[in-house]
This record gives sequence, C-alpha cells and structure tokens, in this order.
Amino acid sequence: MESKKQQKREAFQDAWRTKRSVTLVYILLRASVILVMLAQIFNRNFENVFLCVLTLFLFMVPSMLERKLDIALPNTLEIIILLFIYAAEIMGEIGAYYVTFPYGDTVLHTLNGFLCAAIGFSLLDILNRHNSTRFHLSPLYLAIVAFCFSMTVGVIWEFFECTMDQLFFLDMQKDTVVQSIGSIMLDPTGGNHPVVLHNITDVIVVQADGTQTALGLGGYLDIGLLDTMKDLFVNFIGALTFSIIGYFYVRSRGKGKFAKRFIPMAKNSAMPDVSEMAETKIPAKKEDTTE
Repeated sequence: MESKKQQKREAFQDAWRTKRSVTLVYILLRASVILVMLAQIFNRNFENVFLCVLTLFLFMVPSMLERKLDIALPNTLEIIILLFIYAAEIMGEIGAYYVTFPYGDTVLHTLNGFLCAAIGFSLLDILNRHNSTRFHLSPLYLAIVAFCFSMTVGVIWEFFECTMDQLFFLDMQKDTVVQSIGSIMLDPTGGNHPVVLHNITDVIVVQADGTQTALGLGGYLDIGLLDTMKDLFVNFIGALTFSIIGYFYVRSRGKGKFAKRFIPMAKNSAMPDVSEMAETKIPAKKEDTTE
C-alpha cells in the first residue's frame, strides 16, 4: 500500500515538474467537476451525476494513453483536450450551454475536426516506431490520412448521436426550424416529383388518440438533418485546416513550431524524425553491363 502511494506521489511530482501547466489545469477542472457532481447528487439529478463520473474518467484518458502507447502528448494538445471534455460534458450538457450559446456546439465540432486530424497525423509515427516496419510516406499522403481519420471520427460521432436520439429521444442532433420543404412524399400521384411548400408558419401534429398540437415554432420542424450536416461541415473545416498545416510541417522537415503543439510523438522510438518519414529516394537501377 505504501509503495503504491509512493509511486503515485512520485508520478504527481514528476508531472508537476515536467507538465506544470497541464497538471494545474487538470486539478482545477477536476475540482470543478467534483463540486458540480456534489450539487447534482444533492439535487438528485443522477443522470448528471453519471456525466460527471464520465468526465472524471475521460480526464484520465490522455495520461493513460501516454503510458499504454508510450507516447508524449504536447502540453497544448493535452490542455485543449481537457478543456474540450469539460466544455462538452459539464458546460454543454449539464450547464445547457448548447442552448444558451447556439454557436458553442459548432465551435466544439470544428475543434474536434482539428484535433482528430492532429491525432490521425501522428498515428503513422506512433505505429511506425520500429525499424523493421518503417514506412516512407509523402507529405500529401500523411495529410490525406489525417483528414480521413478526422472525418471518420466525425461520422462515427454522428452515428452515435442518431442512435441515442432514436433509442432514448435525447435530441442530440438538434432540430432546426425551416420555412420551406420539398418532398416526394407529398406527390399526390405517388411519383418521384418533389412537392415544394414555401412560407410555412406553423405545423400541427395529430397523435393517434386524436390530440392535435400546434408546434408554434414559426415553421416546419426539421429533425436533426441540418444540424448533422453543419457538424460534419465544420468538422471538415477543422480537419482540412490541420491537414494543410501538417502538409507544410512535413515539407519543412519538422521545423514548424505551431504543428508540434498538436502532434503526439512516440517516446524512445527507433523511428526517424518526420522529415525522414516524408521523403525517400528509390535508388536508380544499375544498368546491366554484362554481355
């Protein structure tokens, strides 16, 4: 027991010495989440208590990945990840900032695209640490991998949101009020010709028991489609932005300081630096001079 406490103490002291800014942010955010959790327990809001517990676990994931994968997360990247988790779970879900600040969700999805592209960019370096499996990849290829990885994460997240909405009606894919729609479902002939309705001011919902409810939203209620497209589009912007930065980072043989703040690197690796990953020359084939 004493040895475990000693190890934890030494680990904390090492983190405070080498990553003081990250450790300070981690302590402050963790303390804030614990206070929020106590308030939610007092209010008997156990769904939010679960979100607080999930947030505390997610806070530990970056350091766990560092140990398990033997990688080093840049301080800037780690701080942004911690703030991202706090903003998404505590401020967004419990504090309802997604409703109070309509563009908050858009900012988080853009940042998610940027960060996932940075992580995708570093995957080849992390997985390619041994000489026996060394690759030599062009800057364009690395940028494409980073972009595709980020977009894949964004799509999977939208799948998750849609699943939660269908199973538990959580409305994670926020609805949008629109004044014009076009649908083939309204074609009286049953054909494939969309019928367009303009200047929609209200929609009346009729339930199976005959209950009629006027939504009173000033238009037709779109069920999450536009929100999903917006989220994927801003994820696209974030992913494309970092992919371009990463491309020129490799072209400059790793001299750019900005990109380094967001790219995890392998520790104690036999891998060459990023410039060696970017370029390789295939030796010219010798001519056969034998007769």
